[in-house]
Amino acid sequence: MDARTFDKSRLPSRHVTEGPERAPHRSYYYAMGLTREQIHQPFVGVATCWNEAAPCNIALMRQAQAAKKGVAAAAGTPREFCTITVTDGIAMGHEGMKSSLPSREVIADSVELTVRGHSYDALIGLAGCDKSLPGMMMAMCRLNVPSIFIYGGSILPGSFRGNPVTVQDLFEAVGQHSVGKMSDDDLDELEQVACPSAGACGAQFTANTMATVSEAIGLALPYSAGAPAPYEIRDRFCMAAGEKIMELLQRRIRPRDIVTRKALENAAAVVAATGGSTNGALHLPAIAHECGIKFDLFDVAEVMQRTPYIADLKPSGKYVAKDMFEAGGIPLLMKTLLDHGFLHGECMTVTGRTIAENMKSVKWNDAQDVVHPANKPLSKTGGVIGLKGNLAPEGAIVKVAGMSGLKFSGPAHCFDGEEACFQAVKTRQYKEGEVLVIRYEGPKGGPGMREMLATTAALYGQGMGGKMALITDGRFSGATRGFCVGHVGPEAAVGGPIALVKDGDIIELDAEKGTLEVKLSAEELASRKKGWKPRDNGFASGYLWKYAEQVGPAVEGAVTHPGGKAEKKTYADI
Repeated sequence: MDARTFDKSRLPSRHVTEGPERAPHRSYYYAMGLTREQIHQPFVGVATCWNEAAPCNIALMRQAQAAKKGVAAAAGTPREFCTITVTDGIAMGHEGMKSSLPSREVIADSVELTVRGHSYDALIGLAGCDKSLPGMMMAMCRLNVPSIFIYGGSILPGSFRGNPVTVQDLFEAVGQHSVGKMSDDDLDELEQVACPSAGACGAQFTANTMATVSEAIGLALPYSAGAPAPYEIRDRFCMAAGEKIMELLQRRIRPRDIVTRKALENAAAVVAATGGSTNGALHLPAIAHECGIKFDLFDVAEVMQRTPYIADLKPSGKYVAKDMFEAGGIPLLMKTLLDHGFLHGECMTVTGRTIAENMKSVKWNDAQDVVHPANKPLSKTGGVIGLKGNLAPEGAIVKVAGMSGLKFSGPAHCFDGEEACFQAVKTRQYKEGEVLVIRYEGPKGGPGMREMLATTAALYGQGMGGKMALITDGRFSGATRGFCVGHVGPEAAVGGPIALVKDGDIIELDAEKGTLEVKLSAEELASRKKGWKPRDNGFASGYLWKYAEQVGPAVEGAVTHPGGKAEKKTYADI
C-alpha cells in the first residue's frame, strides 16, 4: 500500500461513504460537486477560526485554501468548516472578556461535534487568536485523529514616529493619557499606526506563546508558527501541511502519540524560555487533560523554574515574533534548548520524525541577538514562575521576565471585580506601594476568568510599574508586565482565601521562593471563612451560566468535562 492508497474500512468516513446503505449520504456529496473518486478518498476536516472580528483571524480563510490544495494533491478530500473566535484585544476591558476563556471550550466542542457528525478521518486546524490556539489543539487531542495545527501568523509591527510599536503600547498609552502624559492627538495618531496588517498581536503575548507551543509540542510543522500572517510563505506551509496530513493518516500517527508528558514539558519549557504568557499555565493543563495526562499548574511551574529565559521578546524585551522568525524561527530557540538539555529530543512530531531529528539541520545564527544561547541566558530561570502559600493553596502564577525586583510587600486594596479597580486606577484612587486585589474574576466567579490588561497597562502607563503589585483570581494578558499575579486559587467564588482578604492586610509576594502569603493566622482566616457568603455572579441562564456550572479550577486548566482519563472510547477508534 503506497501513500496514495487508503483502506477506508478502517477510517471513520466509511460510515458516510461506503456501501449501498450510504447512497443517500453520497448524494449530498455529489450535490456539492464531488466526484466518485473524491467521495471514496479519506475526508480531511479543515477547520478555521476565520471571522471579521479582528486582524488575528482575517487571513485564515486564505490559508485554509492552500491547506486544502495540499490535501487534494495527496489524494485526500478536504472539507472546510469554521468555528467561532472571541478575540481578546476586542473583548478586553469590558464584559466581553467574560466570553474569552469560555470560547476555548466552545471551539474544542464545536470542532469535535463537526468531525464526529460528519465522520472525518483527519483534521487540519487553523487558529489565529489567543483561546482559539489551545481550543483547536484540545479538539485534536480529544478526537485523536491524525491532526496538524496551523497558526495564522502574527501581525507586523507598527511604526510611531520612527519607533516600532504594538497594541501593548496603545493599552499603556491609555494610562499615559489619563495622567496627561499623552495628548488626544498623539493617542489618535498612535491608534491608527499600531496595527498595520493582518495577524495576531506581534509580541510574545498569548497567541504567539501558544504558537511557539504548537511547534514545541509537536503538532505544527517546524518554522510554520513563526511566519507573520502577510508573508506568502504561510501558504507554502499550509500546502505542506495538507500533503503531510495524508502521510500521518497512512502511518496512523495521532495526536496522543505526539502529546505525551515529555512533549508537554517541552511546551512549558518554550513558554519559560520566551518569557511567554502566564496563560500557558492554563492551556497546557487543559491540553494534557484531553489526553488523560495529569499536568497541572504546579507541573508547568516546575518546568519553568528550571528553564532559562533566552528570547528577548516583548512585552519585557526588545523584539517581536517577526524578528524571531527572521533570526531563525522557533527551531532556533528549540535547537539551543535541546543542545543544552532543556528539551526532550525523543518526542514524536507531525513531521513523522522526533524533535531531535527535526533539529539536526538547524544551525545556530551568531548574527542575531533575539535568541540567546541557552548556556548564556538573559536569566537562569524561566520568565514565568509559580507561587503557592496561604493566599494561594491551589497556586498562582506571575511573569517575571524583565523584572528587576522579585519581592513585594504591601497593604491590600481590595476590589470585587475589574471595573471597580480600573476606575480607581483611572482616577488614581490608590496609594503607591499597595497590593491591588481583584477578586470574583475566576472561572466560576467571573464567570469566565477575565484578563486584566486594561488595568495593568493603565498602571504601567501612569509610571507605577514596579511600585505596585496586583493579584487576582482572574488572568492576565500576555502583554501584562509588572508584579502581577494571576490564577490565584481557590478562587473567591468558592470561598478561597482571596475572598477573605480585607483592606490593609499585608500581602507578601516572593517570586524567588515561589510564595504568596497574607500575614494572617490560620485561625483568623478560618474565622473570616465562617462569615463569608457566596456571591451571585449575575448570570442565571445562557452559556456563561452553563460554563460557571461546569468549569473546574484554574490549577487544572479550567476545564469543563472529565477528559481523556474518563473516556471509554475515542472517536478515532469508531
